Amino acid sequence: MCTSIAMNWGGGYFGRNMDVEYSFGEQIAVTPRRCPLRFWRQPPQEAHLALVGMAHMAGGRPLYAEAANEKGLYMAGLNFPHSAWYDPAPPAGCDAVAPYELIPWVLGSCATLTEAKARLAGFRPLALPLAPDLPLAPLHWQVADRTGALVVEATREGVRLYDDPVGLLTNEPPFPFHQLNLAQYRHLSARPPENRLAPGLPLPPFGQGMGAIGLPGDASPSSRYLRTAFHKLNAPDPGSEPARVSDFFHILDAAAMVHGSVVTPEGKFDITTYACCFSADTGTYYCKTHQNSRLTAVRLSGADLDGRQVQVFPLRRGEDVDFLN
Repeated sequence: MCTSIAMNWGGGYFGRNMDVEYSFGEQIAVTPRRCPLRFWRQPPQEAHLALVGMAHMAGGRPLYAEAANEKGLYMAGLNFPHSAWYDPAPPAGCDAVAPYELIPWVLGSCATLTEAKARLAGFRPLALPLAPDLPLAPLHWQVADRTGALVVEATREGVRLYDDPVGLLTNEPPFPFHQLNLAQYRHLSARPPENRLAPGLPLPPFGQGMGAIGLPGDASPSSRYLRTAFHKLNAPDPGSEPARVSDFFHILDAAAMVHGSVVTPEGKFDITTYACCFSADTGTYYCKTHQNSRLTAVRLSGADLDGRQVQVFPLRRGEDVDFLN
């Protein structure tokens, strides 16, 4: 389970919670412009836009869970276990791309959401694993820049590109359900509630936040979608990058998995292994982990963007406490 959001503050701020019950060897990876991008059925990109994001390294190749490019375009893959379907034999003439190839295929060549939407128009998911020990993850994707967001879902009914007016994605059910479900919560407000039950009776609120009574608090995908939408849509732009990044992580925290609150059918604890935020204003990728709540960051401006080798930055493990005495 995961949550991904896109904020149109400044040049755009994008990121996600990665909710999973295990580590997948995640590291921050920068793919520079001259590091060739290879695909099974598509032409290679020998020169492309630089990428930064969280990835599992497989034979020197970054398999991105989410990434952003130097132009401020963001893309994230989220778990879609019941509905995702990949084609073992895509028809001729389409853009057949394996799920783990899709993020670099789009971000390497597209500078804007408009360009990404055009590129994805012919996309068909190729059911071809990278290796026998790396099975295909069932995914759907959020794509965003400061102008808006898009959701990509590949099911047995075909590939669908949905405009994402909320700038938010979680997991199952398919995206149209989440949009429809929002209508049931249109009464929620960040302001004090009005007395519509009995306007003639003195029924004053006895605490702050009562306008949002009914906002679901569980960790299911639909409830995380609603809860995150409430916080995101009510969030004012704080104006500066440090304040924006801080508020961004607070919004993600509202949808994060508390250790022990969700147990998988296999008896494992589902946790938010990391949360991240990419600032298109400065080309900076921020993250924190379940074990370390201090923010760490990688700047595209500090990387060798014209190099040929992927640059990898291991995550910090264990809390980093600043003792004041």
